[in-house]
Amino acid sequence: MDKSLRHALKEWAIATEALAQGQTLMLLRKGGIREQEGRFRVAQTQVLLYPTLEHQKPELLKPEYASAVAPIPSGWHPEAISIQAWAEITDIFAATVPETVSALYPYHIWNERFISDRLNWKARSPLYILLLRVYNLAQAQTLPYRAEYGGCRSWIDIEPAISIAQSQPALSDAEYAQQTHAIRQILQTQPSQDAQPADNL
Repeated sequence: MDKSLRHALKEWAIATEALAQGQTLMLLRKGGIREQEGRFRVAQTQVLLYPTLEHQKPELLKPEYASAVAPIPSGWHPEAISIQAWAEITDIFAATVPETVSALYPYHIWNERFISDRLNWKARSPLYILLLRVYNLAQAQTLPYRAEYGGCRSWIDIEPAISIAQSQPALSDAEYAQQTHAIRQILQTQPSQDAQPADNL
């Protein structure tokens, strides 16, 4: 694949690591404070996964992930960022009730408190469920931190663009198909007004 990407999705470093290792294929998002039009939208369907450290909270993660996270001071950032994977966002659903997201508990890295907090924050806005087909770069790429990468936003453009040639999938085709099928089946059993595919791509 002779292609480069500069569009990036910012996410907790523990989540980007879990995605790259094939431990999950799901993200749950409400959006950053500085989102366009005040709500989460998928700006690009093919994105680099940009790891962030500032807002990671161990108390919002399942125990096996919480132990790998240490809180850092607000406003701190590393001098350099390592990008190890990119993803194609294949599905996005909107959910508004706890039962819907709780049914997906085996498929993501967060705990029940995270779900409750996210649903209650901007309660009129849905929680978006993203399914990602993740690929690991042939070699992780390190780039210097820039001020424009900071802030509570989901989407950034990085410089220079990063080649995704010779990337390898985090999950096999069969594994990805099996998990996404199971997730869609769960969502189809939820209340008719919830967990609908979102017109958000």
